[in-house]
Order: sequence, then structure tokens, then C-alpha cells
Amino acid sequence: MPVTDRLTLSLLAVCTAILVVIALYLASAIFAPLAFGLFVLALVWPMQKALQERMPRGLALFLTLLATIVVFLAFGSVVAWALSSIADWLITNIARFQALYVQKTDWLEEHGIFVVGTLADTFDVGWLIRMFQEVARQLNRLAGFGILIFVFLMLALLETEEFRQRLAQLGKQEQGGKLIDAAREIAVKFRKYMIVRTQLSILTGLAVWGFASLAGVEPAPAWGLLAFALNYIPFIGSFVATLLPGIFAMVQLDTWLGIALVFAGLGIIQFLIGNYLEPLVAGAALSISPFAVVFAVFFWGFLWGIPGAFIGVPILITAIVICAQYPSSRWIATLLSGGTAPDHSAKS
Repeated sequence: MPVTDRLTLSLLAVCTAILVVIALYLASAIFAPLAFGLFVLALVWPMQKALQERMPRGLALFLTLLATIVVFLAFGSVVAWALSSIADWLITNIARFQALYVQKTDWLEEHGIFVVGTLADTFDVGWLIRMFQEVARQLNRLAGFGILIFVFLMLALLETEEFRQRLAQLGKQEQGGKLIDAAREIAVKFRKYMIVRTQLSILTGLAVWGFASLAGVEPAPAWGLLAFALNYIPFIGSFVATLLPGIFAMVQLDTWLGIALVFAGLGIIQFLIGNYLEPLVAGAALSISPFAVVFAVFFWGFLWGIPGAFIGVPILITAIVICAQYPSSRWIATLLSGGTAPDHSAKS
């Protein structure tokens, strides 16, 4: 192929990628729940399939969706209880935060760093009410987001069997076989990913709960449950789960040494679990480059917010598996994976 043709194709590929990113950003209200719906589909399809072998398809679909809703509601209830407990403690002790703010402002002004006095007025009950109003708006958005996820999930479950049959008909062709192999491998990796994240989230929640109890940072059970939930979001979640208890420790502990120990202890917990245990447990199961994981989390978080930060790694897993199916793109899978990309040459 002439050099000019290759350059033209490269420019077209870059322009196409830019347009796709813009479309994903502008239409995030549709694409984000669709991606989540397909992700959940890969997790719950084994249950749907097993139930269909024992009962009518409609009843199996109903029970699968019901079980999925129960799991989501249970997870949401855990997060809501943790946030409400933290909010109750904050409302009860808002004067302590106000006093700490004024104290540090005075200390800064004594050392020549002047802070506008009116800023202290924003850290009051009115500020607290505005914060809870914003949280309520975000919860309403998440409720609508969840409804769209279940709509896409229900439609996907209804068509999964027919779609598999259509892929089986294409199985005699090269492309059909590769799509079947890719879909099967992606689903398996999604389940392994969620098992690993759930195990590490439980461990993180218990560790934070125990440490907060020993350090005297209240409410300790809420911090543990919040750390459990936030750990499902790589990097960003663990950072928030470390920062928030540390801020609350500033008004509960009397010495800077105690506050520093709280920050250090929470940081050590997140570091050991996120940087030692997670690679050890996930290891061969996922084999993804840490740099690629960081990029995926922040890139999709930029496009779709918190949902994007969560779904970023599954999207990366999908890209690696699909690229590994084709010789022309296998080098991309090799770069993105933690080691050598799976060899599919025998199937090509």
C-alpha cells in the first residue's frame, strides 16, 4: 500500500476515534446505561440459562431480573445507610467543624495568609442543606440511570438466546466463530473481575471498620461500609474512602499525631490491598496493564462520571479480548495486557 494511502487511512482512523469519543460523551445518557446493561447481562446470564432448563422462559427471566434487583437494592441500602449515618453524625457535630474552620483560618491569618472572612459564613447550616440537596439530585439521577440499565438488561435477556443462535449460524464463517469465542471469554473475565473486586471490597471494608474503631473515628461501621462500596471504583473510590474519614478525624482527635496516624493507617490499608493483594489475586485471571487500568478508569470517568469510572475496566477487558482475536490488532491486546496476549492463532 502506498505511503499516502496509509497516511490517509491513519488520519481517517484518528478522526473516526475522535468522533466516536464525542458521541459517547454527548450521548452518555444512553451509552452509559447500555454498557452497564450489557455488563450485568454477562454476569447474570448463567443464572438465566440454568433457570430456563427447569422452568418456562418467561418465569426464568422474571426470577433473574428479580434477583438482580434485590442485589442492587441491597447494595444501594448499604450505601444509603452509611451515608445517612455519616450525615447524622455531621449534623450533630457541625459546630465542631465550624470551630475547626475558624481556628485554622485564624492561624493562617496570624502567619500572614489572609482568608476572606465571609468564607466562614458558607460553612454553616445553609451550606449543609445545599450539600444534601446536591446529594439528593445525584441520587435521583442514579435512580433514572438504574431504570435504564434494567430496561436494556431485560431486552438483552429476551434476545440473548436468539442472538446466540444467529452467531451459531455464522459460526461456520471465520467472523462468526471469533465473535462467539470473544463473547464467551469476555463474559468469563467479567465474572472473575467482579469476584475479585467483591472479595477485595469486603476485605477493605472490614479493615477500615476495624481501624476506625481502634482509632476512635466515628461512625466506624459507616466508614467500613462506605469503603466496601467505594472500592468497586478503582483508585478514585479508595482515595475518597481514605480522605473522608481523615477529614472527620480532624475534629474528633486532639493531636496532629493522631490525625496523621489515621491518614497513614488508612493509606496503608488501601496501598496493601490495592497494590499488593489485588495484583496477586487478579494476576493470571485478568492480566491487565496497571497503566491501562488507570487510563481506563479516568478516561471513562471523564466521559461518563462515576458510572464511567466503574465500567472503565470492563470496557478495557472487552477491548483486549476483541483485539486478541485478530492478528492485525493482537499487538494492541499485548500492549494493554499485563503480559502476553492470549494466542488465538490456532482459531484464526
